[in-house]
Amino acid sequence: MIEAKLASGSLTAEQIDSYTTQGYLVLPHLLSEEDLLPAQRAMEEKVEEIAAEMLAHGLIRDAFPEATFESRLALLFKGLQDSEFLAYGRSWRERRPGYYRLMANNKILDAVESLIGGEIFANPVYNTRPKVPGVAAGAVPWHQDKSYWPGANANPVITVWIPLVDATTENGCLHIWPRTHRTPVLSYHTEEVTGTGYTELDERHLQRHRKRTEPVALPVTRGTAILFNDRCIHSSTPNQSDRVRWSVDLRYQPVDQDPMPQHGVGFLARSKKNPERTATLEDWLEYRPQHSVR
Repeated sequence: MIEAKLASGSLTAEQIDSYTTQGYLVLPHLLSEEDLLPAQRAMEEKVEEIAAEMLAHGLIRDAFPEATFESRLALLFKGLQDSEFLAYGRSWRERRPGYYRLMANNKILDAVESLIGGEIFANPVYNTRPKVPGVAAGAVPWHQDKSYWPGANANPVITVWIPLVDATTENGCLHIWPRTHRTPVLSYHTEEVTGTGYTELDERHLQRHRKRTEPVALPVTRGTAILFNDRCIHSSTPNQSDRVRWSVDLRYQPVDQDPMPQHGVGFLARSKKNPERTATLEDWLEYRPQHSVR
């Protein structure tokens, strides 16, 4: 029997129950090629800028202008050191129109609305993540997103993780520990292997959870969305392929919670009460959290 959709948002009662119970939800093929293309173009613009800079600095002799989206960044950094990749950041959080269009996508907001209601704030912590083969920074250790904002008065913050290429066990898909979202913020440390500054859960917590349940790998296709609670323990493995595993992680929360200005400027993505205050692309580009009504 197919569940009827709820009045608010796009998720079924069964999907909401699964998210509430497990701490995460997979929405296969949520986004179309048309939905993904603006964000992909933004990533390609960044890669073009990186290639030009590397060429100018003599790091490479070939900028591989004809290479595909999945392969170009891998070719640029092949044979180079982790530090040379990290010079451009472990992830990117730039103000490019394609990223706003993805964060403001109604298909994403409809799903989030089912979980937190129609007053939705897009958290300033959004990331474009190129997981490059052979670069240690591509592996993200077990952590809770909330470890990056432990003191913030914000719960839940919903992460929406979307791959721009098929995410596989070979190229480093997301791994999630089900039903860990009801835990408090667990103790953690800064991992010391990759030089990225990622937070990592203390081993004793992982040992305790291993006695209860096992994490699950989530290989998914391009355009699928994985939604999870910011307390849910998760990680991703190294990229063992020869191509880049591109993904984004976007975050949303109710508007009455901490906007976390110490992390940047988020924006009002949806408001059923005050739709005229929803931030436009121009607002976002100018770092305005909502539209000014005069």
